[in-house]
Amino acid sequence: MDILTLVGLVAGILIVILAMLANASLLTFLNLPGLAIVIGGTFAVTLVKFRMSSVMSAFRLAMSVAFTDKVERPTDLIRESGELAMVVRKEGILGLENHRTANEFLQKAIYLCVDGHPPEMVEEALAQESQQMAERYEVAERVFRGIGESAPAIGMLGTLVGLVQMLNSLDDPSSIGPAMAIALLTTLYGAFIAQLIALPLADKLQLKAEDESRNQILIITSIRNIMRGENPRVMTELLSSFVTPEHRKGLVPEREA
Repeated sequence: MDILTLVGLVAGILIVILAMLANASLLTFLNLPGLAIVIGGTFAVTLVKFRMSSVMSAFRLAMSVAFTDKVERPTDLIRESGELAMVVRKEGILGLENHRTANEFLQKAIYLCVDGHPPEMVEEALAQESQQMAERYEVAERVFRGIGESAPAIGMLGTLVGLVQMLNSLDDPSSIGPAMAIALLTTLYGAFIAQLIALPLADKLQLKAEDESRNQILIITSIRNIMRGENPRVMTELLSSFVTPEHRKGLVPEREA
């Protein structure tokens, strides 16, 4: 589980709640009409911008990816690729038939190799899979960025609604307070949704997409070299460019005597 994402969201929400409780009751900041304006309006705008299927997929992807740490470290993939290259060098490509790995993309690549497909087809299939993954992440990120852009704007619309109600009822002092509450709280709700939920999740999805894309490019490069029969040491030296210099120690195997 990606504990930092959960900690960040919870900490941000708690800080805002504690600030609210400093000099007032939490109920002071609860206004159901204003909340309905922001949530309902933001959801409506999101449906106008995106298909319902894209919105649902974005939320599913955010829950399954943003809060989990499923992306393997490049160093682990490089080591595993080196081991695969050693197996192929000793036993041939069919030596990978019984190899199992937790990385679904790498496992698919191994299956394609073992099935005897030409290198060009294997690389094309993996590239298409990687492209589809990138597009899913991109759509999910755009959905949350759209929510982050719409929520504050809808909050401002709620503020205008509240101000109009207040100005139309100046002759009734008892109605000024509720109208002003809607006017101010809708802006708060919009900023809260955008800055503490939607935009951070969009940034997290972008980061996860970049990590996943890097790993898949690493895998495609390693499979290409494995199918060419590249020397495992040379291949590992090539793949080491995917990690920072301080993480390269111990990746490249010792030269054979």
